[in-house]
Amino acid sequence: MKSIFLSLSLLLTPFASAHEGHSPSSHADAMAAAADTFLDTLNDEQKAKAVFEFKNDERENWHFVPLDRKGIILSDLQPAQQTLAFGLLGSALSTQGLLRATSIMSLEQFLAVRENNPVLRNPQKYYVAIFGTPKPGGTWGWRFEGHHLSVNVTVANGKALALTPIFFGTNPAEITEGPRKGLRPLGNIEDLGRSLATSLKAAGKPVVFTDKAPDDIITGQERAVTALEVQGVTTGDMDNDQRAQLRNLIIAYLDNHPADAIADTVAEMKAADLGKIHFAWAGGLNKGDPHYFRVQGETFLMEYANTQNNANHAHAVWRDFKNDFGRDLLKEHLEAH
Repeated sequence: MKSIFLSLSLLLTPFASAHEGHSPSSHADAMAAAADTFLDTLNDEQKAKAVFEFKNDERENWHFVPLDRKGIILSDLQPAQQTLAFGLLGSALSTQGLLRATSIMSLEQFLAVRENNPVLRNPQKYYVAIFGTPKPGGTWGWRFEGHHLSVNVTVANGKALALTPIFFGTNPAEITEGPRKGLRPLGNIEDLGRSLATSLKAAGKPVVFTDKAPDDIITGQERAVTALEVQGVTTGDMDNDQRAQLRNLIIAYLDNHPADAIADTVAEMKAADLGKIHFAWAGGLNKGDPHYFRVQGETFLMEYANTQNNANHAHAVWRDFKNDFGRDLLKEHLEAH
């Protein structure tokens, strides 16, 4: 069992050292500055759309379908304001995460042409909402959201950050023709999951819990989630190579964020029982087969589904059982004051 913990405890290594001297609190201060700079450019009418009280129920009203949302829509912003909005988005995402997010947004133009529906499929139909007052040491939050992208951030007393739920989707999952042929915004996540599932099945492990994949991620757009049934294969039944593959899959989700922003979250993951993480697959194992997989630990759940549009429409989500929308962080930090 020692090798299990030795392998998986390395989860924290890339994040602990990448930003030595930085912390979630310093990152929260920089994020507050980005939000404040953005808000300073808005007129009163724009602010009335963009700003909500922190306790407003809208803060947890997250979605990933192409509906109208509350907040200030990008199309109502001037170019300079849009640039600052993307600056705020980038404060929660790594270079990889921001590239993934903007690639997903750009696919709305692809869909607009394919479906001849530029109103529904609009790369500027993304909304920014600020909850509370962004300031150093403050408690506040923000959201950047539209079709196939939902970034939700909570700051507790300027000392701790929560960045879940976070959702990325892509339609198509892969562009198969034209000048952008081969674009796969979630491709590395799918490939890592399939490689691990294939290895486990070849080893005779019960990784495939059903031959029919669910229609979508099982937790959907629920505001709060609890652990799903333990299925598939736990880390204790994997060999070292398979545990390394699992580690790389988890990191593919974590790498969407700056290391210092999620340091506390990753530390909690590491402190939990790493031997109880499980990986489960549903559907076919060949590329192009409808499929679903999940990685679940004691504190977190990562889901991936590619079943719609002939298995060329993918959804990926990371949830925290205690800290989605900063629920536990808020209790801890607000009760302490």
